[in-house]
Amino acid sequence: MNIETRKLTLEDYSDLKESMEQAYDTLGGQIWSKQTIAKLLKLFPEGQLCIAVDDKVVACSLAIIVDYDEYGDKHTYQLITGAYTFSTHDPTGDTLYGIEIFVSPEYRGLRLGRRLYEARKELCESLNLKSIIAGGRIPGYHAHADTLSPRQYIDKVKAKELYDPTLTFQISNDFHVRKVLKNYLPGDHESKEFATLIEWNNIYYQGVDASARSAKTIRIGLVQWQMRLFPDMDSFYEQVEFFVDAVSGYKSDFIMFPEFFNTPLLQPYNHLPEMEAMRKLAELTEEIVARMHQYAVSYNVNIISGSMPILENNKLYNATYLCHRSGKTEEYRKIHITPNEQKYYGMVGGDKIKVFDTDCGKIGILICYDVEFPELSRIYADQGMQILFVPFLTDTQNGYTRVRRCAQARAIENECYVAIAGCVGNLPKVNNMDIQFAQSAVFTPSDFAFPTNAVKAETTPNTEMMLVVDVDLHLLDELHHFGTVKILKDRRKDLYEVRLLK
Repeated sequence: MNIETRKLTLEDYSDLKESMEQAYDTLGGQIWSKQTIAKLLKLFPEGQLCIAVDDKVVACSLAIIVDYDEYGDKHTYQLITGAYTFSTHDPTGDTLYGIEIFVSPEYRGLRLGRRLYEARKELCESLNLKSIIAGGRIPGYHAHADTLSPRQYIDKVKAKELYDPTLTFQISNDFHVRKVLKNYLPGDHESKEFATLIEWNNIYYQGVDASARSAKTIRIGLVQWQMRLFPDMDSFYEQVEFFVDAVSGYKSDFIMFPEFFNTPLLQPYNHLPEMEAMRKLAELTEEIVARMHQYAVSYNVNIISGSMPILENNKLYNATYLCHRSGKTEEYRKIHITPNEQKYYGMVGGDKIKVFDTDCGKIGILICYDVEFPELSRIYADQGMQILFVPFLTDTQNGYTRVRRCAQARAIENECYVAIAGCVGNLPKVNNMDIQFAQSAVFTPSDFAFPTNAVKAETTPNTEMMLVVDVDLHLLDELHHFGTVKILKDRRKDLYEVRLLK
């Protein structure tokens, strides 16, 4: 047996007619004429699909494109097809409207209908249409019409308490019911002339000004920063600019530096108590951020500036800055301060939690210890976060393991990518910054579209280097709607919730 899914041609009409007569037996044998098929093929050839088994057409899918707002949800089959003339077809419309789909009874059981639906979905995506909409028969309803309303019948089919040969199949192919249509298809006695208005949403739809699918591939650059002493600020900036330049050369959309990557600049203050030294370092933050801002614009890359201390109202915070390549700069302050930061530096936590809108989608930023608190990233996920950036600083492998394992969990439970970047090496002439351990990485959710270990890429441990990684945001959309599990959708919001208190 040779099965082929392809475009319908007028030469297929003889086979098509035979299959229609068999499929439409319960509808009085009404079939599409050859002239009608010819008109459809002239208006919209790529929308007319068929399946041939051993070169014989045994299944077919017919469709037109409409501007759906012109018809709305209360249309009839006659209205949406222009009284079967297909004058309603609009190549500039936004919706693929299914006007026919059938499989010859002799070939049912081969899942040919599923192939037609998948071909329709691919067509919808390739044409950048918002959705597929159709009026679906409910041929099993007549057996329950005396006891159930159409809505009750549909609910029982959705709950798998009843089986309907059409609606059950449509639901299993990711269509949802928008409403019940009355008098949709006169003569459909099995459905009592009711129909379901079904819809499949194209999650790749880009609007009128559609961009290529590749535009959703985002390139991330991570800097695994070697701790070293710098003789002056110019030397420090030279090293920073080296990485920005290198990552920009690979056309990266983001570059991230680690937490406290500028602490080598503490060396001149090593004679001071740690708390005072960190406050002196905070005096350099405004200048460093201004330089990062300059690099972001001149090298055309969004920069997550690692983290640096800032002093405000005599309080010391651990902050990172998102320097957009468009020229805007935004700030995030570490929420959860480690015992070490409290003890040695007197740091306090910030109180602002929000996602950042970038030219590459919505991102979240957490600093090191923050990623060990799942509530924060869940709030980000509810706000539409697609990539979570985590600059970190860990001295021991134990500390690094906590950050890594929690970051991986955040990627899985929030259906997002998580990028972590840390410092490596030793800093013998700076108090409380003696040793560092890091292995920077990009983590993914865990499903078929992603690596089996949910690690997109990672660096060599404890070696200065940069990591450049591509992530596909489309895969997150597919996971959210069609994943093996749907974590964000399946939460029991009737039992619990995670929300901001201020």
